[in-house]
Amino acid sequence: MGPRLRTAREQQGATLNGVSRATGIPPSTLSRIETGRRRPTLEVLLRLAKTYGISLDELAGTAPAAAPAAAAEPRSPAPQRSAHDKAVLPLTRYVGGLHAHKHVLPALDAPPTRPRQVSHDGYEWLCVLYGRLWLALGDQDLLLSAGDVAEFDTRTAHGVANAGPGGPVEYLIMFGPQGERLRPRTPIPDRRAR
Repeated sequence: MGPRLRTAREQQGATLNGVSRATGIPPSTLSRIETGRRRPTLEVLLRLAKTYGISLDELAGTAPAAAPAAAAEPRSPAPQRSAHDKAVLPLTRYVGGLHAHKHVLPALDAPPTRPRQVSHDGYEWLCVLYGRLWLALGDQDLLLSAGDVAEFDTRTAHGVANAGPGGPVEYLIMFGPQGERLRPRTPIPDRRAR
């Protein structure tokens, strides 16, 4: 449930402090719930569902399987789409440890603005599958294409956006809420040495 709550909050563009002000739930409690260190009560879930504008079924992960696919389908034309239109598909369903998500950012009708940045505890690894992703990481602006990978400490302010008009962006995220990192175990041979 923690990753779904985090995803719901991020889709709203909200911070833990903002959700705390809206719900009366302390930010530290929200953080522990999102990272799986605390189980939410029904009262807390009801407040969060109302704040995020989603059903309890969606928070619990018991919504019909077709619901996430519908979110990824193109919506009716609009002057410009925002980051709130992104589809987030959880790939892991357990509490604790590394979490994996697939994100799909829709095509834009106009050039994007610099992504809004957030920071929080944890460590993140992302891999672009399709399109071009704008990663704002602290003061750096990185343009990543299909096959590019980035990893960073999420205490560094960060944000992502579609890098420009033309098509959607798909990327995978591995997130370690306690600072867990991926550990490569197989050396990659250098093909140039042949």
